[in-house]
Amino acid sequence: MAIRSVLEKLARYAITRLCFFFNAICAKTVDVPKLDKLEEDVIVTLCLLEKYFPPSFFDIMIHLVVHLVKEVRLSGPVYIRWMYPFERYMKVLKGYIQNRTRPEGCIVEQYIAEEAVEFCTEHLSDVSTVGVPSSQKMGVSKPLSGCTVSLVDRDLLNQTHLYVLENTEEVLPYIEKHMMFIMATYPKFKKRTKRLQDKHNNTFIQWLHLKVQSELGKENNASC
Repeated sequence: MAIRSVLEKLARYAITRLCFFFNAICAKTVDVPKLDKLEEDVIVTLCLLEKYFPPSFFDIMIHLVVHLVKEVRLSGPVYIRWMYPFERYMKVLKGYIQNRTRPEGCIVEQYIAEEAVEFCTEHLSDVSTVGVPSSQKMGVSKPLSGCTVSLVDRDLLNQTHLYVLENTEEVLPYIEKHMMFIMATYPKFKKRTKRLQDKHNNTFIQWLHLKVQSELGKENNASC
């Protein structure tokens, strides 16, 4: 939806295929029999990208996408091995640097100081430490608070999803089409605004999903 008004139809189709590929290999569960099909699809996707993007777009990183399926087959799901947690922690370590001429020394000193302060706050609850908020000080007898899990029911999730869709500019034409579809299917709703709106709220998400799939299928057939 975000690139609908930015790129041409065939270029959008190639990018959408690439997004679906990354969505599949980054899932928590991987269907092993479908890996061969994924590998074939990503090769076709890269060929489509070569048709619609300049040669300067392609470097070794684009080529490495071809080998991602092989890595999944050999090493398991991607989310177990990706580097996002380590990159986030690198941001923390970079925040320790006060002297840019000696970054390693700053990181070591700050890390040791943080470890020492954390150790003291765990065992010396009556001591006021410097630089640590009082809310982080815990006594030995005080355990960590347990996490609370909030379950969102399906109705609330659908309401949130519908709110986001109705406030997205690219979706507005589809809202009008869906209203016309409802009025054509249920002529009695033309004079009953409340029932028309309720029907729209209850069926728009599923209708939009099928509509987008249908349009992508038509674009695929047209490109072939």
